[in-house]
Amino acid sequence: MSLEGRHALVTGGGTGIGLAIAQALAGAGAQVTITGRRDNVLEQAGDIHGLNPVMMDVTVEASISNAIQQATRKLGPITICVANAGVAEGRALHKTELSFWRRIMATNLDGAFLTIRDCLHGMRAEGWGRVIAVSSVAGLRGLKGAPAYTASKHGVIGLIRAMSEDYLGTGITFNALCPGYTDTDIVLRNSESIAERAGISPDEARDLMISANRHGRLIDPAEVAAAALWLCEPGAESVNGQAIEIAGGQA
Repeated sequence: MSLEGRHALVTGGGTGIGLAIAQALAGAGAQVTITGRRDNVLEQAGDIHGLNPVMMDVTVEASISNAIQQATRKLGPITICVANAGVAEGRALHKTELSFWRRIMATNLDGAFLTIRDCLHGMRAEGWGRVIAVSSVAGLRGLKGAPAYTASKHGVIGLIRAMSEDYLGTGITFNALCPGYTDTDIVLRNSESIAERAGISPDEARDLMISANRHGRLIDPAEVAAAALWLCEPGAESVNGQAIEIAGGQA
């Protein structure tokens, strides 16, 4: 129980990668708050896995502040922050309206910034903290057909690298995880979206995503969770400012 006494917050923690990370942290002894916008999904995940569900919209600053205050009052200072909430949608640049661009940035980049900023208060007071942002392989290279998403995920890595420099020697580390295509509901939704845009079947679209992972299969959310847990456990204190690729091979 290496994380006993730690309070972790995982955004987008009701499903997919976020839920897998929340389960891994709880299994290591942490008390875990999961956040999201769908109350029924959060409550179900909380009941099944023994997690603390709190409603939070990462695109609304006041919602983030209120949720973090609520979680802190219940479970104490947050010293592990997993900024996982995000939206994955593709659209060619010449078809991208400013409203679409801003929605992607508000969720993927602004949401990460605001969540991390507010969680830092507890970490600075405790003199220990682990910040993990879930970026993407799209944060390391260009993803065809998704310039807004790619830019947002590059921004997340830049944010993590800058903060790792700002807080050197404080006991707080900052790292990003960069999964390839992962076996979650997002892949199902994207299969349908890609199929519609490309004029192919959803199965063919899914095969395209699978082939983009170098080892030829989807990533299991548990693989991403294992990396997140490692960053929080003893022995990873000197891993800081890194973008860790989980994609079956080099990007």
